[in-house]
Amino acid sequence: MNKADKVHFTINKLAELYPTIPIPLDHKDSYTLLIAVLLSAQSTDVRVNQITPKLFARADNPTDMIKMSIEQIREIIKPVGLSPMKSKGIHGLSHILLDKHGGKVPQSFEALEALPAVGHKTASVVMAQAFDVPAFPVDTHIHRLMYRWGFSNGKSVVQTERDAKRLFPKEKWNDLHLQIIWYGREYCPARGWDLSKDIITKTIGRKSVLKKHNC
Repeated sequence: MNKADKVHFTINKLAELYPTIPIPLDHKDSYTLLIAVLLSAQSTDVRVNQITPKLFARADNPTDMIKMSIEQIREIIKPVGLSPMKSKGIHGLSHILLDKHGGKVPQSFEALEALPAVGHKTASVVMAQAFDVPAFPVDTHIHRLMYRWGFSNGKSVVQTERDAKRLFPKEKWNDLHLQIIWYGREYCPARGWDLSKDIITKTIGRKSVLKKHNC
């Protein structure tokens, strides 16, 4: 099986397993998605989804968010970790949205990445999931699976994103990045990995990965 065949197999298998693709983070609009994605850095979606209802009950828009102090925000979001940086980022970006963007989340990578605490991955998630602009955010699951499948060298998430965009059709990026995340959680976790259940890696995985697991 050459690389093109492996890519084709992966796309088809993921589509078969995940014909409908839920977005992991609970939200109701682009602003609440932006905040949820920011909170998810070095945390889990499950933890974030436990915290955001409390935060959004107080403030689910920039106007209400800046009425809260940074300390008040921090007190609510403490369980997700990195609360000092995240609370400042949420308060600061809410001010900027009101001052520069009419209270709306901007629909460009450049404008999003200019916001406090918003990096390329967060911007990519918002562009893909809120505005349906093709993007390929790379989280730990995608980074791990792209290496195991022999689609990237695993050296950096930047390289993994480049490789994913080069290998996969642009019109499938938004679906694929979510499908790979769900697949990674269900079939190919970092811990407790059972290769016998991981049909994609078992079929197309790089030889060094398969050899290490006696397959």
